[in-house]
Amino acid sequence: MKTADFFYRLPPSLIAQRPAEPRDSARMMVLRRADNTITHGTFRSIGDYLRPGDCLILNDTKVLPARLYGVKEATGARVEFLLLNQISQDVWECLAGPGKKARPGARFSFGDGLLIGEVLEALPNGNRAVQFTYEGNFYHLLGRVGEMPLPHYITEQPDDPGRYNTVYARENGSAAAPTAGLHFTPELLDGLREDGIRVGYVTLHVGLGTFRPVKAADIERHEMHAEHYAVPPETAALIHETKARGGRVVCVGTTSCRTLEAVMQAHGALVPCEGWTDIFLYPGCAFRCVDALLTNFHLPESTLIMLVSAFYGREKTLAAYEEAVREDYRFYSFGDCMLIL
Repeated sequence: MKTADFFYRLPPSLIAQRPAEPRDSARMMVLRRADNTITHGTFRSIGDYLRPGDCLILNDTKVLPARLYGVKEATGARVEFLLLNQISQDVWECLAGPGKKARPGARFSFGDGLLIGEVLEALPNGNRAVQFTYEGNFYHLLGRVGEMPLPHYITEQPDDPGRYNTVYARENGSAAAPTAGLHFTPELLDGLREDGIRVGYVTLHVGLGTFRPVKAADIERHEMHAEHYAVPPETAALIHETKARGGRVVCVGTTSCRTLEAVMQAHGALVPCEGWTDIFLYPGCAFRCVDALLTNFHLPESTLIMLVSAFYGREKTLAAYEEAVREDYRFYSFGDCMLIL
């Protein structure tokens, strides 16, 4: 299958630059696979489409203010680091730019010395292993000196940096948000629980692979960036109970979906575990755990629209995107969403 098979035209004016206010006021397209119908509503009405006994699976990863601007101690040259993965205590895999200034042994100062980073080695993928030294709490200092690593198509930092995190984010580690979850409010989640919808959490730390373009002409040749995930025992038990009682497993976002399907692929069953996954879901792949999917509208020719096409069908997905363009839906990270049942 060709990468070009997943192209669609999007007017730049439909790329959302700011999140919906309030969060649950975003629009929602509802796609029913059973009868191929499409309806339109707002996200706060999601409970109308769920049933008691269904479970929502949310990704509780937290986006770090992981973009750091600093200077090279030896020369004063300006540099930019982006934290990607924690390798060990105080050692992070970082994207460094310009890379020629980040050779092993080089030291960099961020926030007038609040954080000091020393390059330990250049990794095989071109990124850098960086040892950070500081006084106090690393994540507190990161909040003082770092910026949210917004996607390239969002041109301004939000007034409230917390709007690029879900209201249930708690596990530090992502370079990008699981954006389908941005629409939930605490009150909406409480209301769904009162209506008999159960909620479980997984963790998948979203890396830069989310934004990595598919350059191969044939999608099967694309190599995914590995990301760390965890499925706790209580979530595994919740999913088993939901299935046993005839309920639906509703994944909030492609990251939650990839996590569950990666576990099924690796273990043959939904078991408590953690590890790394580079699972790539595209048309022809089977879904063994996920029954319904909530997701935002994704970039053309991206692995994310390929995943949605695997779940809903390529032609139907592209037709839904065309309707979203006609109806002036807002696209990408801060945009509107679709619920596929």
